[in-house]
Amino acid sequence: MDDTASLETLRADVRAWLAANAPHGWREAEQTHAEFAASQKAWFLKLVEGGFAIPHWPAEWPGGGRSLAEQKVIYEELARADTPRLLLSFVSTYHAASTFFECATPEQKAHYLPRILQGEIWCQGFSEPNAGSDLAALKTRAVREVRDGREVYVVSGQKIWSTMAQYADQCLLLVRTSSEGAKQAGITFLLMDMKSKGVDVRPINQIQGDQEYCEMFLDEVEVPVENRVGEEGKGWAVAQATLSSERGLTLMELAYRMRGAGGRIAELIRKAGKENDPGTLAEFGAIMTRVESACAIADRFIENRLKGEERVGDASIVKLTYSRVLQDFALLGLRLGGLDEQVRAPIVFGDLNTGNWMADYMNSYAWTIAGGSDEVQRNIIAERMLEMGREPKNWVL
Repeated sequence: MDDTASLETLRADVRAWLAANAPHGWREAEQTHAEFAASQKAWFLKLVEGGFAIPHWPAEWPGGGRSLAEQKVIYEELARADTPRLLLSFVSTYHAASTFFECATPEQKAHYLPRILQGEIWCQGFSEPNAGSDLAALKTRAVREVRDGREVYVVSGQKIWSTMAQYADQCLLLVRTSSEGAKQAGITFLLMDMKSKGVDVRPINQIQGDQEYCEMFLDEVEVPVENRVGEEGKGWAVAQATLSSERGLTLMELAYRMRGAGGRIAELIRKAGKENDPGTLAEFGAIMTRVESACAIADRFIENRLKGEERVGDASIVKLTYSRVLQDFALLGLRLGGLDEQVRAPIVFGDLNTGNWMADYMNSYAWTIAGGSDEVQRNIIAERMLEMGREPKNWVL
C-alpha cells in the first residue's frame, strides 16, 4: 500500500516538474496538422525525460513500475496543469506496448519497445469498410510466400478509421490467413512498417476540418514472417490484449483527466455568475459524482488485472461507463459556455476534455464506437460475463 506521505511527495515532485516544463499556449500553437504533430512529439519526449510518460509500463523501463495510486497522482497533476494529452503516441504507449508485454517474443520486445520511447509512432490497422463492430469479418488477405530468399506475408486489402496513421512509423495489423472454420480462427496479427512498398495512407477529411482518421490501402505489402505476433491464425487472441488496453488502461488515464477537467466547468459556472444557482450546482454535482464513479470502476479494473483476477467483460464495463459519462460531461461544459462556445472552431485533433467544448462534445461520440461500440460491449457483458443467451442472428418482426 502507498502511504499518504510518499504519495504527497510524489505529487509535489510532479507539480514542481510541470511548473518548470509544462508547455504553455499549446492550443494556440497547434493551428495546423504539422504543428500538432511537432508539438505532440516534443511533449512526449519531454515526459519521457522527466519519467512521467509511461508510469503503467513495468519497472525496468524509465518511469515505469508505478503503483496504481502513483499513476493516479501523475494523471491528476497532468490534468491539473492543463497539459496536452498524448494523442499521437497513445497507440504506441498503450495498444502496442500492451501487445508486446503480453504476447510478443523477447526479440520483438527488445527491438520495438525502446523505439517507442525514442518517439516511434504506431497506428492500428484493424477496422475495414465492412468489418467495424464485427471485426472478425475482416477480409484483408495475407499469403505466406518466399520472395528474394525471405519468408514473408504478402498483404493486400483495405483498412479504415486508423487514428493518425499519416504520422505512423509502424502498424498493428490484423489480416486473414485462412477462411477455414470460425471467422476468428483465420486471423493473424502482424507488425507492419508503414514505409513498406505498397502502403498508401489517405487521411479522411472530417466535417470540422480535422484529419484524425485515415484509410489505408495495402497492395502486396511484404511483411517478414518474424514480424508476426503469436501463432499464425491465432491473431484474434492477440488482438484482445490490444483492445483490452484501450478499454481499460487508456480509460483510467482519461477518467482522471476528465476529473481534472471538472475545474474548467467550475470556471464556466463562475463566469456565468451561477455559483449560487441551485439547479446548476446540482447538475455539476451529479456529473462529477458520475466522473468519480467512472474513476472508481477504472480503478477496480486495474486492481483486478494486477491481481490476475480480471474477468471477461470487466474492460467493457469501464469503456461503457466512460463513454456515457464523457458525453454528458462535455455537453454540460458546452451548455454552460453559451453561444460563444458553440460557434468556436474546433482545434486540430480536438482532445476529449480540452475545454474547447464544441470539439469535446463532438469527439465524445467517437468513444461509443471506437474500440468496440456500446452495443458490442453490452453483448460481451451479457453473454460472456452474465452468461445470458446469445442475441439471435435473424430477428423476425
